Amino acid sequence: MELQSYEGRCHCGAIVLTYRTALPGDRWSIRACQCTFCRLHDALSTSDPRGGLDFAIREPELLQRYRFGGRTADFLLCRRCGVYVGAQMSAGGGSFGIVNLHALREPPSGLPPAVAMSYEGESARERQERRMRRWTPVKQAA
Repeated sequence: MELQSYEGRCHCGAIVLTYRTALPGDRWSIRACQCTFCRLHDALSTSDPRGGLDFAIREPELLQRYRFGGRTADFLLCRRCGVYVGAQMSAGGGSFGIVNLHALREPPSGLPPAVAMSYEGESARERQERRMRRWTPVKQAA
């Protein structure tokens, strides 16, 4: 199946992304993490381990990398407009990322409802292993 590209960005356009997946909208995994950060940003995350993800930073001085908790991933925010676009981590010789669904310009129709997720209690190793299995390979990192 051919990969479909979905473009996204922060509100002001300083951070842009391209998410590629062969999954039709009704098969996307939409997750609503219940951590404070994700709830405050109203984030809905999606990823496809068989897809691809690129982050392009048009104005590098506006990229805010935020690490919290276990310091296992960089959550990417714009310093100008405040939008959280996604996250990335490096592990096992590669980079992996997720997309905040709200940052996509035109998500597909027919998306399933978000599933509330709690990752509390995971060790750093368990978290890294889960992300390597579930997150999207990042081709162009931020």
